[in-house]
Amino acid sequence: MENSIVIGVIVILLIYAGYKTVKHFKGEGACCGGGGGYKPKKKKLTRIIMQKTFKIDGMHCEHCKNRVQEIINDIDGISGSVNLKHGTVLISYEKAVKDEIIKDKITRAGYIVLEIK
Repeated sequence: MENSIVIGVIVILLIYAGYKTVKHFKGEGACCGGGGGYKPKKKKLTRIIMQKTFKIDGMHCEHCKNRVQEIINDIDGISGSVNLKHGTVLISYEKAVKDEIIKDKITRAGYIVLEIK
């Protein structure tokens, strides 16, 4: 009887852990120390002169998306829009900004820039 109770508790814990893991990888949980409805301020550019796509590794959830978007939008002369599903950031330029500046800020936040197109 005691073994049945212990096994039942373990099964319940495993089901709960599996449920939370699925939510985490769908980007629905509050992983990475955040989540919970925070949205970065939208940044409007007056005149877009070019756009580039940065492929970024390490974004797993809505918090990661918002963090990267905020980092990009804090750089003068550019605005970013993150696609979490594809792991990309579409960056619009109002003035010339070196890719290394953008890459450095993203890297210092803990993400990896894989490709710039």
